[in-house]
Amino acid sequence: MIGPSSSHTLGALRISTFMGNLLGGIPDKVVFYLHQSFAETYKGHGTDRALLAGVLGISQDDRRVKEATEIAKKSGMDFQFLKEDLGEVHPNTVKIVAWKGKKTHEIWGSSVGAGMVKIIRINGADCELSGMYPTLIILNSDTPKALGMILSKVEPNVANLYLKRVNKLLSKAVSIIELDEEIKESNLFEIRSLPVVSEVYYVKSLVFKNDI
Repeated sequence: MIGPSSSHTLGALRISTFMGNLLGGIPDKVVFYLHQSFAETYKGHGTDRALLAGVLGISQDDRRVKEATEIAKKSGMDFQFLKEDLGEVHPNTVKIVAWKGKKTHEIWGSSVGAGMVKIIRINGADCELSGMYPTLIILNSDTPKALGMILSKVEPNVANLYLKRVNKLLSKAVSIIELDEEIKESNLFEIRSLPVVSEVYYVKSLVFKNDI
């Protein structure tokens, strides 16, 4: 691990790595909203550099973590750190809002100690993800049998499932599905082809080789 703290550095990097994977690349713009302990100590513990490293795709054991601010500036990425009270959540929590092209995503993540994290909200849907499982994030129709149609096309075993209606008038919902193993590209194609599905995002496990 590069950095002084498993909670404020490693955990922060893993949360923002989840966002980078969700976006599928380096964002054009990203805003980090830092809560309580993160907000108070983020510069001293290198939380800011760790968060930038994660969305830049820099690994936790890469010495470039220390240079993430300069790398982000050179990449042309627009970034900002703001302090915000996020309510009744863990003190080490960050809300990340990121833009890439026409895509915008928002995640909330907490660093809960020893490098472990919890992703507690994705695009308005509450959840509790460890990042240790491959995860599907699906925007789908809020209609009868839509979830059943989706699950019928998911080949790996489902570890955990979260579902939330995000817009009743537009009949839209978000389904978040943690899987026991990686999903095949052909399986993803089948899910994307469903008439009840409008968007599919796939985030691989945050397990790194030195975690095993």
